[in-house]
Amino acid sequence: MSSHYTKNDVIVGRDCPAVSVPYGQPVTIEKGCEATITQKLGGSYTVMVEGNLYRVEGIDGDALGFEPEEAARFEPEGPVTAEFVENSAWEQLATCYDPEIPVDIVNLGLVYGCKVAPGTTEGKFVVDVQMTLTAPGCGMGTFIADEARNKILAIPGVENARVDVVWDPPWSREMISEPARLQMGLL
Repeated sequence: MSSHYTKNDVIVGRDCPAVSVPYGQPVTIEKGCEATITQKLGGSYTVMVEGNLYRVEGIDGDALGFEPEEAARFEPEGPVTAEFVENSAWEQLATCYDPEIPVDIVNLGLVYGCKVAPGTTEGKFVVDVQMTLTAPGCGMGTFIADEARNKILAIPGVENARVDVVWDPPWSREMISEPARLQMGLL
């Protein structure tokens, strides 16, 4: 399972695609650079290179000396139902992390709702998620929303997924789950 890393220095083994944090811009970390892994959660890595933070997807873990990680697959134990899709969507959302905070977006209180409705094809479903960010200017917002959408689209029976970033109500620390507050030292 994914875990939280601190101060794990590696030499990047190949040119590696990444996204700058907190701006969300695609970049390439060059082979031979020294990187410090600051976090490994939800199938991705947050690394520091020359004082800058970057997010590297798990599929590119080999560039950091790890086995590449594939996205989780969900297999229903029977027919795909709205309940299965909703439960799976919440599980997928709980694997999405802000690259600067070692707590998933569900426990951070960023997900306001997840609704499942019938799709246009029988046995298929549409998932609508409303979420927010810790700050309106967060450059990673689109990136996190896209990650959530892509993970939900990987669930069997999902025909479409929409992840809308909303600002009402505004996020506050009180929305963080009690276990996450404890983990973050906020209790």
